[in-house]
Order: sequence, then C-alpha cells, then structure tokens
Amino acid sequence: MTQRTATDQAQGGDAIVIGAGLIGLSIAFELARRGVDVRVIESGEAGHGASWAAAGMLAPLTEQLVEPTFRKLCEDALAMYPEFVAHVREAGGVDPQLHLNGIATIAFDDAQMERLLLRSHVLQERGHAYTLLDPMQTLAMEPVLDKHVRGALLVHGEGQVNNRRLGPALLAACERSGVTISTAAHDVALVVNGRRAIGVRTETGLVTAKIVINAMGAWASQLPGVPSDCVPPVRPICGQMLALTLPHQLVQHTMWVPGAYLVPKDDGQLLIGATSEDVGFQTRVTAQGVHALLHGALAAAPKLGEFTISETWAGLRPATPDELPLIGRTALDGYLLAVGHYRNGILLAPITAQMIADLVTKAEGAAPLEWK
Repeated sequence: MTQRTATDQAQGGDAIVIGAGLIGLSIAFELARRGVDVRVIESGEAGHGASWAAAGMLAPLTEQLVEPTFRKLCEDALAMYPEFVAHVREAGGVDPQLHLNGIATIAFDDAQMERLLLRSHVLQERGHAYTLLDPMQTLAMEPVLDKHVRGALLVHGEGQVNNRRLGPALLAACERSGVTISTAAHDVALVVNGRRAIGVRTETGLVTAKIVINAMGAWASQLPGVPSDCVPPVRPICGQMLALTLPHQLVQHTMWVPGAYLVPKDDGQLLIGATSEDVGFQTRVTAQGVHALLHGALAAAPKLGEFTISETWAGLRPATPDELPLIGRTALDGYLLAVGHYRNGILLAPITAQMIADLVTKAEGAAPLEWK
C-alpha cells in the first residue's frame, strides 16, 4: 500500500492525463468542456512530441486503411475535425489553420495510373467524393509537377491541419478552460492501491485522482508503477522529415508522390516526409533519410530543387504490433489508455478525446476499441 503524508499528497481532481501531446491535450480539453476537473502532467514541453514533428495530414481515404473498424473510426474522426477546430479556436483564440481542400495522389506511369483508377472505384463504392485528373488537369492544378505526369486522384474532403499551431491552440484552450498543466515533471509514476489506480507520483509528491489516462505516445510502455498485464505494447518508430521554403502558394494541395508526401503550409513551408525506421528512441536525421525524401520529391517536381532546405527533423510515432491504437479501459480499475496511434495521431485526436471522455463520464456506447 502506498504511504501518504500531509506534505506529499495533492488532490488532482477527477482525472489526470499523463502526456501533453495532441492526444493528451485533446482529451483534457474535451473533459474540461464536460465539466471534469482535469490535470495534465508532462515530462517535457506541452505540444512538442510526435505531433510537433508530424506533417498534419488528415488522410484516412488516401492512406487506404484496411481494417474496417479502424477505417470507420478514422473517417468519423475526419468528419469531426471542422467542429473540433472551431471549438479549440473559440476557446483558446489560436487558429490551427485547417484546410480540407483535398489530397492528391500523383501518377507518373501507366501502372500507377491504373492503381489510381482501381482506388477510385473503391471510393465510389463507399460513397466518397473524388476527381480523376488527366495530365493537363493535373498540371493545371499543380504546375510545379514534372511535365511527364500521367494524372492524379484528388480525394475531396481530406486535407491537413497545421500541427505546430494545433498544439499551442489546444494548450491555450485547455488553460482557458481551467485545466491544470504541469510540465517538466520528473520521476512520473502511476500509483496503485490494490487493483485500482489512485493517482500519479512526481518529484513533488503524490497527486490523487479518480481516473488516470496514459497518453504518453511512444513512451506509453515506459510508465513506472503499471502492473505488467496493463503495460501497452507500444514501441517508437522514427520518421524523418524536411522542409523547403517556397514562394507563397506555389504548391496548393497536399500530395502523395512515389516515395514521399508534400504538405504545403500557410507560412510558405513545404513539408516533405516521411521515412519509417524501427530504431528505438533514436531521433537522428540521416543523410540517407534526407536523400530518400529529396529523391521522391524532386523526381515528382524537379523545380523544388531550386529552393532552400529550411529545416530537418525526426520524431517518434507510437506503434503497436498490429498498428492499431489502444483506446479505453485496462484491467486496472481507474487506468485508461489513449496510445498507439502510430501514423494517425493528429487525425484521431478529436475522436480519441470523445471516446475517453465518454468513458470518464460514463456515456452510453463508449469506447468501441476498448483494450484489455
């Protein structure tokens, strides 16, 4: 049994969220909107985890997700995004710059174009809007592309959010909604009494709560104090990216090209990503990684070679063995998971927040992907 003293115990309220990435902040914001007393505990800087290192794509259809339940979850998350962003903007006063002007997959030979045609048939069967573009239409849409382009598939309703603005926007929204946020916390550990989580201990002492939510991203399996049967099988997958500085609106749409994706931002940056490397917690930018990204981007759009590389970076995606997230209850009473989102953390932030908030507030029909 955990020993408590008057000097080392603090009342944490109804819920503690461990992790202040986009998932953790989204959960905290949704809980606060429902009147839950929430504290967020983060060992680093709020909003600067995997989501900061990502590109912000919202692409459940372009990603060609296979597992039906997960695919629907991602499509439902996309449908939630406009309202989600509106709530965040209204509460925090920061615009996350959501653009749902479509995502284009570009073809450069007959085989690639045939695959796009087959994908268009699947989209049509599922009732999703798209446009198949011929070479002239593709170049009219994105003149930066190589003149030998064969065509494109533009999926309507998909797009991107500025993830480096969404983090600060959520942080502001949380703070203005009464969420307590503790950053740079050390020695964070779950505290268990019998078969129930009762709070979190940090270097400053014990903080108690009715519910503890693990939203630690790639570090989700590293939380001390968790019973072995409740440790989520999450591992880090490194992704490298780079950014070019372009003239404003030279690239209009988020595009997938062979070997890379291109994501234009409002500030003139074009993000190019992303590699996928199972190298543990290593976050190095390598010559090979940069070469692979530039090779894909410049083969599709040689004109991009004229512009300056403004930034390179690497981040860690939280992956599970089946690459599906773990959202919901565990075998430990009072301990919930919102982890393992892998490539779709930004997309799934609003629906993950809804699912966890439904569980915390005991709403009917909560957590269809509950993990035990």
